[in-house]
Amino acid sequence: MSKPPVIHFKKALAESKTALESVIKQAGLVEDVVKAIQTSVEAGGKVLWLGNGGSAADAQHMAAELMVRYVRNRQPIASIALTTDTSILTAHSNDYDFETVFARQIQGISRPGDVVIAMSTSGNSANVIKAIEMAKQCRCVVVALIGKEPSRMSKEADYCLQVDSQATARIQEAHSFFNHLVCEGLDSLYADFE
Repeated sequence: MSKPPVIHFKKALAESKTALESVIKQAGLVEDVVKAIQTSVEAGGKVLWLGNGGSAADAQHMAAELMVRYVRNRQPIASIALTTDTSILTAHSNDYDFETVFARQIQGISRPGDVVIAMSTSGNSANVIKAIEMAKQCRCVVVALIGKEPSRMSKEADYCLQVDSQATARIQEAHSFFNHLVCEGLDSLYADFE
């Protein structure tokens, strides 16, 4: 007979609660990011999302929330995930270097005032750091979402969410929570009210 799985529900819930509460403690940051996106969009700008692994999937998810809708009907908010075009990702990584795969896209499609939202649970992903450096050169507004430890991302970004956790899963959950709060703020500005 096989052994049953060991799942530490209470431990996971406690860790998740701590991580999510750290987002709530930074509520002003949510408002700042919503305002930055509002300023960008109303000037004809856009939001660019990026990250690796699970954060790459989160980038795609969040770009869809802005382009389609979050909860309420509204006009699309210009938003692109830099993690979804396999031809760009593979061609660039093959011909140049994986470390510059996001920076190259930012160089090519960003405009001053665009908002770049970069996610990394460690805060030290080389390709995300290079993307932030390029975004700053291109005069974009940079939002970094990281874990507990300060990093190069936290130093380079205009706005930085530091999640009180060192567990990848809990950090990703908190990033999603933060991003959904940003969507709620944007809905409050742009949604069609009935």
